[in-house]
Parts: sequence; C-alpha cells; structure tokens
Amino acid sequence: MQIVELASADWHEHVARALASTIRQALASQERFHLVLSGGTTPRALYAHLATPEMQKAVAWERVHLWWGDERYVPPTDSRSNFRMAYEAWLAHGAVPRENWHPMPTDCAEPEACAQRYEAELRQIWGDALPAFDLTLLGLGEDGHTASLFPGNSALHETKRWVAVGHAPTEPRIRLTLTFPVLNASQRVWFLVAGESKRPVLERVWQGDPALPASRIQPVGELRWWVIR
Repeated sequence: MQIVELASADWHEHVARALASTIRQALASQERFHLVLSGGTTPRALYAHLATPEMQKAVAWERVHLWWGDERYVPPTDSRSNFRMAYEAWLAHGAVPRENWHPMPTDCAEPEACAQRYEAELRQIWGDALPAFDLTLLGLGEDGHTASLFPGNSALHETKRWVAVGHAPTEPRIRLTLTFPVLNASQRVWFLVAGESKRPVLERVWQGDPALPASRIQPVGELRWWVIR
C-alpha cells in the first residue's frame, strides 16, 4: 500500500500526470488500457484537468476504454449521475472516442436487468475470466463505503456476480456497483480521498477494520491512496 498526501490546491495536476504516465507505460506493451472511473464530487477536478489541451495530447486516448465503478440509478441526464459528471467535466471536451465509453445502463424496467446488461458487456471482453482492469479509481465515504458497496448491503457478500444492485442510505438509494471480486482483480487501485472529515474513517480502513467495505479492497496489484489535505 502506498500513501501519497497532496495539497488541495493542485492535487488534480499531480494525479493527472501520474495517470498519464501509467497509461503511457502500459500502452508500450499492450494494445488497450481499461480505466474505471469513480463518481462523487472529489474526482471532478481531476476529470476537468484531463480535458485540458495539455492532457489531451499526453496520452493516446483512442486506446483507452472507460468503465464506471458504480452509478446512481437515475437517467444519464440527471444532475446526480456519475456519468453526467464525468461527461461534463471531461468527456464532452476530451479526446476519448465515444465508442470507448462504457457507462452503466440505467434505462431498464428493473435495476437488476441493468446490472446483468453491464456484466454481459464486461463478459464480451473478458469472457469467464474476471475483468483485469488496468486502473480503478475509487472514493471513500465517511461510513467506509466505496463504489456503491455500503455497510449492511447484500452486495457486500456477492462472490460470483460482477455487477450488483446496491442500496445507499441517501437518495438516490438504488445504485449499480461493481463487486469486490471485480474490483480486487484490478491491476491497480487508486483511492482519491479529500477532506479532514474523512481522516477518522481513513485511519480505520488502513488498520483493516472489517466493518468498513473499503477495507476489503485488496487488488492483485498496486494499491495507492491519494490523500488530499
């Protein structure tokens, strides 16, 4: 586990450069790079920086595929949508081709059907093997949740499904989320954590508190915490 503390003024620039370097190194020996995006408010500044002309030229974005770690079960035009946040901050201005976006669907009659659709899309690429995402971005809630894996949810116990329906304590309550087996199959996981209010739960996660979902993120490869002061 690696912990990197950054100042709030320019943290997004440091992470963007590290992300670009990681992608370039990986693409030197592989055809595609699969990146999982985090929702919430913290990564917005990072996505906005990735939309700058400098960052658009820093990576062969046409070889990068974007996935989502979780999504609120709302239309993609809803202000609470994780896809909409990434779209407005980055994708509408960036260099990642539309055909490389893989947002979670939210237009099914039932959320379970959308979870199955997203899993089917993942299986089109990885078959029966767990998705080997090159880098997964995650956040941390004050209750210790990550993605939409909240304390007490049945999704925490899922061992076979790749995408599950989660339930949040606040609106919108219905969520779609990648499960622990998929998240932990990532080659790299980077947490983006901002705010002093997160410090107590952050310390508990680092100590391995089993009551906190984020403590169960143990990827096969790198685990890095970007802590924004």
